[in-house]
Amino acid sequence: MKEKIKRWAALCIVGILVMMIPACGGNKSNNNLITFEKKDKRVVTLFSPMEKTKPDADNIARSASEKTVIIAEEKLGLTVDYITYTAEDYQDKTYDDVALDRARNDMDDLYLLNPDTIQILAAEGKLMDLSGLDSAKNLRDVVKAANIVNGKLVAIPQEVVAYGLFINKDMFDQYKLELPETPEDFLECCRVFKENGVETPIGANRWWLETFVLAQAYADLYNGGNTEAEIAALNSGEKKYSEYLRPGFEFLQELIDKGYIDAEKASMNEAIEGEGEDFLAQKTPIVMAYWSAANSETAYGKTDFNMLVIGFPSSRGQMPVMPMTGIAVGVNAKHAEDAMETLNIMTSDEALQVYAETNKVISPSRNVEVECVPALKPLSDRINENVFVLGSNASMKVEQWGNICIIVRKLLSGATVDECMAEFDKLQEESLKQ
Repeated sequence: MKEKIKRWAALCIVGILVMMIPACGGNKSNNNLITFEKKDKRVVTLFSPMEKTKPDADNIARSASEKTVIIAEEKLGLTVDYITYTAEDYQDKTYDDVALDRARNDMDDLYLLNPDTIQILAAEGKLMDLSGLDSAKNLRDVVKAANIVNGKLVAIPQEVVAYGLFINKDMFDQYKLELPETPEDFLECCRVFKENGVETPIGANRWWLETFVLAQAYADLYNGGNTEAEIAALNSGEKKYSEYLRPGFEFLQELIDKGYIDAEKASMNEAIEGEGEDFLAQKTPIVMAYWSAANSETAYGKTDFNMLVIGFPSSRGQMPVMPMTGIAVGVNAKHAEDAMETLNIMTSDEALQVYAETNKVISPSRNVEVECVPALKPLSDRINENVFVLGSNASMKVEQWGNICIIVRKLLSGATVDECMAEFDKLQEESLKQ
């Protein structure tokens, strides 16, 4: 049991905790790198983030991923060694920076990657094509859309990550507020909270404010029945990304100007660690987080109030945002054959059923379904209606999740909306030259 606990603490929440540390640069220290290994003849190495918040707590998401590793180890007679890294704070080198360096130098076999890192490494030819794996045949179309680059499936997640607004329903009821559907509704809720003594209605961190932007920018693109044509217009330069993104940035700027978001704190806050304490203490009624944070006691899985998870405000109502992480195999992996077999088992329907039942998440396999916790039902209902925005889409020439994160951070640091839009125009111009 002690050995399992140690290994659970070494394994990140697959497809989720990696989203807590996106590709925004820092210093170049690798002091946080940890290796957990066994001396067996057949070994596969997996690079992943270590959970930082309460690492010794019982975390069902961590144990869910561990269970799939154990299935692979037992079936293949090998051992998976974990190499982990976690940034200490906003000044430290990010997980994605380290992952890029390790993958480019062929240091590991398997990598748990964020969507922006997946696209970067795939474009550089550093990731294996996984489309031949048996598990790939069962993937949902939304997973393929996010992780097929240049015709190759380069990463497979163990869950479909969905982001939403975590709401203290008791505080909304206290002030007789309806759950917000549109940006205007959301601003009105924040106004009421502010006028009734809530100092900062929205608890924010330096990673996830792009969810507001994505929901507003692409609500129509993904739900208006013309997705492929609109993406083609963006890729050709006929349409500008900045035209889609401007309303979301203007919305964030208004939230900052009216004191609904503390930009200075948000620019330094680590995800959940920064804003989570005030949310749990009922000092702030709104935070943003990923699906499994509602299941995990290390995040928001145990509150002293009625919590609901809803979509972000958009012109089409509450909008879930779904970026796509994934596990990839390095193109020059030392143990490539074993790594491919390990990933195939970890993402098989058998293993994903165990993962989903343990963690109560959306499975990447179309054959695996589980019930979510009651708090997630509003978000789940929208996704089941096929209403959502992709936070990452490999068919877009300009990568979305990481770039929006970086440029939102510039907004938090004082850049104007026009300056932020100029950054996107520059990225688009560079993509057109490729």
